[in-house]
Amino acid sequence: MSKRDYYQVLSVPRNATDDDIKKAYRRLAMKYHPDRNPDDKEAEEKFKEAKEAYEVLTDAHKRAAYDQFGHAGLDAARGGGPGFNPADAFGDIFGDVFGDIFGGGRRGRGGAFRGADLRYELALDLEQAVFGTTSEIEFQTVVECHECSGSGSEPGHAPSTCDTCGGAGQVRISQGFFTVQQPCPRCKGRGTIITRPCRTCAGQGRTRESRKLSVKVPSGVDTGDRIRLPGEGEAGRQGGPRGDLYVEVVVREHPIFERDGAHLSCEVPISFATAALGGSIEVPTLDGHAVIKVPAETQSGRVFRLREKGVKPVRGGATGDLFCRVVIETPVDLTDEQKRMLREFEASLTGDPTRHHPRERSWLDGVKRFFESIGS
Repeated sequence: MSKRDYYQVLSVPRNATDDDIKKAYRRLAMKYHPDRNPDDKEAEEKFKEAKEAYEVLTDAHKRAAYDQFGHAGLDAARGGGPGFNPADAFGDIFGDVFGDIFGGGRRGRGGAFRGADLRYELALDLEQAVFGTTSEIEFQTVVECHECSGSGSEPGHAPSTCDTCGGAGQVRISQGFFTVQQPCPRCKGRGTIITRPCRTCAGQGRTRESRKLSVKVPSGVDTGDRIRLPGEGEAGRQGGPRGDLYVEVVVREHPIFERDGAHLSCEVPISFATAALGGSIEVPTLDGHAVIKVPAETQSGRVFRLREKGVKPVRGGATGDLFCRVVIETPVDLTDEQKRMLREFEASLTGDPTRHHPRERSWLDGVKRFFESIGS
């Protein structure tokens, strides 16, 4: 099945900024994250699709390659690692073509391969993301074989020089007008032949194991942010450097606050009496409590702004605000006496509805004009 366009996946235009892409990914990640959709395979696939699109479009080199060559350009660039130039995409494509014709593939200099990059998804509580934390993570990776120190040979038995390429790891083949250099077919570009493979790694020079790392998470991170740990990815092959580990942040849903960039918001229930007569209410913030003075005759839905009670962004900038939306809570489980008092109170307001319920009166007038207009 063909892949969807990454811009369509995130519902952003092709000229979208990194901030636009990040916001779109955050919205989809919160909607389709497996923690919020257990046993939902469709949601899981959409989450993976959004994550893949985000990773490509927020990487300047990968995005340039994708914009110019589409998915084919990315396929050609796989394994390029840091420093990949989108202009090399044609070279990668033609390299694959010639490799198919002449029986080889692309290798690093000296036959060395850089280790693969790894990605780890780190779920954080909102408080951890806002104030920073240190998290211990555990993941599976490929490491240099401890028995043979990555040589692939049984200890005490050094590899021998390949007699086909003379240790160069490369051979030249002429085909008509072309002379093509390719990895030696006998030693696979290593330049040496392993006569006694290591029993621990079967001659591969690498083994798989579980690793633990402590990751320092800076304050202010948000869903979609990535922490790069250089050299903590998979071990390289044939003496190649290690890859990197990218720790991807996903902030869990909070029971009180919702986050939008640097700003936080929450709903605060208040009583009818407080809304009508005014009063003070205590609201939670991430660093303690704050008091909001509610004026008399406050309507449900009014928003109060607490400046600098939001988040200090990880990349700098002003601290965000906390927006508290008050919602008038209707009393429940009333006694007969309380119901009687409410009916008496309601009856006392009916004498002058325009004065006591101006919004209701205005709405009813609007409804009346609407029916008059469609009836004429």
